[in-house]
Parts: sequence; structure tokens; C-alpha cells
Amino acid sequence: MPEFYITKRVLAESKKGPCEVTNPVDSCWRCDPNWEKNRKKLANCAPGFARGTTGGKGGEFYVVIDPIDNAGDPKPGTLRHAVTQTGPLWITFKGSMTIKLEQELIVTSDKTIDARGANVEICNGAGITIQFAKNVIIHGLHIHHIIPAKGGKIKDGENHVGLRSANDGDGVSLFGATNIWLDHLSLHHCVDGLIDVIQGSTAVTSSNCHFTDHNDVMLFGASDSYSADEKMQVTVALNHFGKGLVERMPRCRFGFIHVVNNDYNHWFLYAIGGTSHPTIISQGNRYSTPGTFTAKEVTCRGLLKPAQWKNWNWVS
Repeated sequence: MPEFYITKRVLAESKKGPCEVTNPVDSCWRCDPNWEKNRKKLANCAPGFARGTTGGKGGEFYVVIDPIDNAGDPKPGTLRHAVTQTGPLWITFKGSMTIKLEQELIVTSDKTIDARGANVEICNGAGITIQFAKNVIIHGLHIHHIIPAKGGKIKDGENHVGLRSANDGDGVSLFGATNIWLDHLSLHHCVDGLIDVIQGSTAVTSSNCHFTDHNDVMLFGASDSYSADEKMQVTVALNHFGKGLVERMPRCRFGFIHVVNNDYNHWFLYAIGGTSHPTIISQGNRYSTPGTFTAKEVTCRGLLKPAQWKNWNWVS
């Protein structure tokens, strides 16, 4: 498992003491000694604006056994076959595997991708897209070295193959999506953004994620002219923004963004910024400035006119 999974439980077990988890999200499930048999307990744990997201809790378990990807005709036992099935599913992995996606992975509604207990990497290919879908949990994936795909025929439902254009190379892209919880993801080295939340997506939480080695980290709202993003509500909580990051942690347009209890220890230009009068509550975060002159601006307004930022709400 990634390093950021380490909690006080590890230390407690080495001393044969009781399980102690101070992380308010992990405390919901991690101290259960039978968590692997009670995986769906995770569905009760979503914090922030994604609260109530249950993913595939109401469905059967689906075990991914094969890392091979076929975008247009995925075979049973693969991740793409799982995420395009109709109805809720709780998707797990038989063991550790590396998956190179031919095209963007289109995730349908009511799914949980649960990589606990395995080292599952999505890398060296396309990323994950949640488009006009709802109620999705993605937990424990390593997503890195994502590149643009040229597009083509992609299975985007159990009984449908669609023709997709080229994509930008995002790690995780939310497009018109609702009730999405991204937890314990490790993301770095994607051609475009690590996480993009655009086109009216809302009720989204990113928690316990580890971001490193990237320029444009998180984009919430892709255009200053798309006012439909005013309904966007996103929580960014308990994440670690680490080495090699440049900007957009997050970069916000419109909407209501709660940035709470995150650890920032590297950025080259700025940590949090935005335009088009978003409301941003920055609360309880730890900022450890790298020391370079360009990295002094924690919250960035740039050369904006007052009308673009005067409605921002900052709480430090």
C-alpha cells in the first residue's frame, strides 16, 4: 500500500496495543479487524460535500482478475468490463496489477472501485472519466504517467459503445458528475490535470490523496464563462500536496469550495487560486513554504480585476 496509508494502527500493532486512527475518515472502517470481509462499511464514510455517496453498496462484488484493457470490447474480469455494467457493483482486485488503459475509462453510476489490499496502478495510458454519472467511490488507486488518448470506439455502458474524441490526459476527470468521492489516491505525472471537476459537477470530495510531481494539480471549473458551475460544491480534505507541484491546489471558478486540513509542503507558483468569484473556505491547512520567492503566494488573485475576486470568502 502507498506510504500515506500508514496510521497509528501500525505503531499500535507493533506494540500489541489497541487500534488508534486519528484520521476522521479512516476511523470509520480501518480499526475493524475484519475490514476485508466488511468492505462495504467504506460506503458509510464519505466526508464533506460527497457525504451520502455509497457507490456500489447496493450491488454484488466484482473481482478484477485481468489487467488487459480492450476499450471497445472489454472481456469479463477486466476493470473496464466492471465499470460499464448496468447497476451497482463493488469492484475489487484479485491481487496487485498494472493497468494500461487504451482509452479513457468511462465509469458508470453506482460503482465503487476499491483497491484496498492490492497495489493497483493505472499508468502509461489514458485516465479515468466520470461523465454524467452519479454515486461513484474510487479508493486506493495509484494513477500516474497518464497521456492523451486519440479517441475512438469506447465501451461506455453495458449495451453501448460510443465514439469518443481525443482527451486531454487527465488523471481523473469529472464532467457533469454528482456525488463522487475520491479517497486515498496517489496521483502524479499526468499530461493535463491530476483531478478536473468541470461542467456542472457537484457533491464531490477529494480526501486522503497524495499529489506530487505535477504542474496543474486540480481544476474546478474549466471556463470563466460557464456560469452553470455556480452550483459546484467540492470538499478538498486531508490531502498531502507534496514535492514537485507548481500550481492549482486547487484552481477554482464559481462554486463553493471547502479546502480543509490539508498539508502543503511544496508549490512553485501558488497553492490556491481562482477567478469568477468562487466562494473558498480555506480552513485548518498547514502551509510549509519551500522558500523560493515565487512560492510565497498561498492564495493567488494574480492580475484580476476586483469584480473577479471581491466575492471570495477566505477563512484562515
